Amino acid sequence: MRRFLRDNSLSIFFGIAFLAALGGQAIAGHIAYNADQADHGEKAISFGRYLTSSSFGQAVMENWQSEFLQFTLFIVATVWLVQRGSPESKRVDQAGTGSEREQRIGPYAGRGTPKWARVGDWRTAIFGNSLLLVMGTIFLLTLFAQSTTGWTDYNQSQVEHHTSTVSYWTYIGTATFWEAALQNWQSEFLAVGSMAVFSIFLRQRGSPESKPVGAGHAETDVEG
Repeated sequence: MRRFLRDNSLSIFFGIAFLAALGGQAIAGHIAYNADQADHGEKAISFGRYLTSSSFGQAVMENWQSEFLQFTLFIVATVWLVQRGSPESKRVDQAGTGSEREQRIGPYAGRGTPKWARVGDWRTAIFGNSLLLVMGTIFLLTLFAQSTTGWTDYNQSQVEHHTSTVSYWTYIGTATFWEAALQNWQSEFLAVGSMAVFSIFLRQRGSPESKPVGAGHAETDVEG
């Protein structure tokens, strides 16, 4: 058990942090929701009812979809685009998908190479893009979830204000939807771009997200 915890400590830490933050968000959101209900002379709802509400669903999905969009774009962009001196980038002369030898696929597969990486057919093509496919799919699913819960929440607000409801496609074209999406996207793009640039000149000893403390600013293909 001790070895398991050590070998998986990073994922365990972030898993616990995620659950704690999600729980905190749910509790705070429930309190805020019922306070708003009281302000408008409406009945409070239970915690369980709040967890299944479109209000909570939209709040969660807004953040999830932007995070998966960030990683999806970063995965694609770093195949072809480079940033000299950043450990978040490949070397300037290594842009592209790489040769079979570099990727250790097909005839260059080693003993520990996954089966789908060594067969050389459509399975290798899928496996070779599996990270992008999964992250991109999760982004699309969470974006859809955000849009549907946002649409429900929007129409509920319309009813409360005695105005007409709108169709799903009409909601997708509203400023309300795009403000919620873009305010998260811009923060994700800023964070990734800042990390790529700051890591050229700044260091964190022992972190794989940083170059060695003594590495030159122009060095790109070194980590840790």
